[in-house]
Amino acid sequence: MKNIVLFGPPGAGKGTQADILKEKYQLVHISTGDVFRYNIKNETELGTLAKSYMDKGHLVPDEVTIDMLNAEVEKNPDANGFIFDGFPRTEAQATSLAQLMDSKKSQINAMVALEVDDEILVGRLLERGKSSGRPDDANEEVIRERIAEYYRKTDILKGFYQKQDKYYGVDGVGNIEEITERLSEVIDKL
Repeated sequence: MKNIVLFGPPGAGKGTQADILKEKYQLVHISTGDVFRYNIKNETELGTLAKSYMDKGHLVPDEVTIDMLNAEVEKNPDANGFIFDGFPRTEAQATSLAQLMDSKKSQINAMVALEVDDEILVGRLLERGKSSGRPDDANEEVIRERIAEYYRKTDILKGFYQKQDKYYGVDGVGNIEEITERLSEVIDKL
């Protein structure tokens, strides 16, 4: 089983690349953003709670995120592996994810981080906001807060995975195919 944490700030291209990599490596893609949007759209209790945080550009509390993620992993008991997109975002979540994978007699093989300049991220998200209908992508102030929150709360994960020799930084600027090739070079070595 090959389990990858695909990491990077909002707008780095995690969703796009995860869709390509899941097909190439026959993995299940679990995007916490998609899971949140599903729960929000269907007005579940967890979705309503998550929305209240997301609307302010803040991260959703760990316990809410973990409850949603656990349900998604349990839907795929025979998976060849997972691409976790947008999770973990804190050391506590990384520890919880490791425990979850241990319970499945597996582990996280790598954290692969897409690295993109902040101004490029803002531009990408504003463009996405024009077509996606996502309110969190339409407001530059909220976008900048999401990026700042990413750095404040998630940068520690780089060190967490580096200590385990599982961190790989990948240049996230260029066309989709170039970025996919860079990611594949890392994944093929796992």
